[in-house]
Amino acid sequence: MARKYASLLEFQRRFPDEASCALFLFERRWPEGFACPECGGTRSCLLKSRAYTYECIACGRQTSVTAGTILHRTKLPLTTWFWAAHLMATHSNGMSAQQLMGQLDLGSYKTAWLLAQKLRRSMIDPNRDPLEGVVEVDQTEMPFRAAADPDSPLKTGKLLIIGAVEVIDRATGKAQKPKALGQKYLDTLSGRIRLTAIPSNHAPHIHAFIKANIAPGATLVTDGHASYPGIAEYRHDPRVIGNMAAHIPLKWIHRVFALLKRWSLGTYHGLHRQHIDAYLNEFVFRYNRRFYRHVSFETVLGLAAHSAPVSYWDITGKQNPSKEAAPVRQNVRRRKTASGMRQDGVEHADAEET
Repeated sequence: MARKYASLLEFQRRFPDEASCALFLFERRWPEGFACPECGGTRSCLLKSRAYTYECIACGRQTSVTAGTILHRTKLPLTTWFWAAHLMATHSNGMSAQQLMGQLDLGSYKTAWLLAQKLRRSMIDPNRDPLEGVVEVDQTEMPFRAAADPDSPLKTGKLLIIGAVEVIDRATGKAQKPKALGQKYLDTLSGRIRLTAIPSNHAPHIHAFIKANIAPGATLVTDGHASYPGIAEYRHDPRVIGNMAAHIPLKWIHRVFALLKRWSLGTYHGLHRQHIDAYLNEFVFRYNRRFYRHVSFETVLGLAAHSAPVSYWDITGKQNPSKEAAPVRQNVRRRKTASGMRQDGVEHADAEET
């Protein structure tokens, strides 16, 4: 059961060293006890020669607690990962790479940036439940930065964001029950949200977002855009805005958009198009856990323990200059393990800084 860390001191007492962090990752990765990824064996021994690495008694494979996770082959201390996750998950406005570099005394901006990017990719649960009940859906335009220079001007007009938010009944705290078409939903609260960048306002992109994030049978409250009708599984309740301010009939989704834009400009001074979905997922993660931030970092690390490894080259989409030399390194590694013992997550062949 997740605990509430009411202060930084309590968090530090819970995770004071590498051993306590490794134990937490072990329990999240193997809640039922160790399971060998090679043969499924459950008996293992903890090696003294390698940090937090277990050897399967059945097949001899060695697996560290970070192998095959988002922390795969990390060169940073586990305590640094835990502090970074805590700062990014609990800080109300998030934490930029520049801030992480200063707070955690990291050696370079690249290290801080890569650490933050990997954690952002652990802020989305692939098994999360879709939005239900009455859901407001709308689109907005986001300012984005076209150049890497932080002093470059923001460009606006091409980056489209579609969002959805559950409408919650204030009295019951549960999903709002649908009303007759056109009736107002008063005395409500905002529930969970979803955000995604789309290439255009055309129906295929909007329909794809709705089907991926909203449960069939939900009531969609929209601004009456022509791309929304045509989905048989949903009840459409359009609110034609006309000369009216859009935030009046669609109160909660436009409040989400306002917070999103303020956050992107305040914390990051504008987002880049290439990584927009990762930043949107970070905003969604924090917004959906705004009432219990102090335990949300456990969710980040729990998801990280089950997330596939991702490298700097995967994130940036660039070509790894050492990729051509990979077969040579693999041959050397095979000779080193010629005894038949397989190792997992204990080599550091890549040059990543995290």
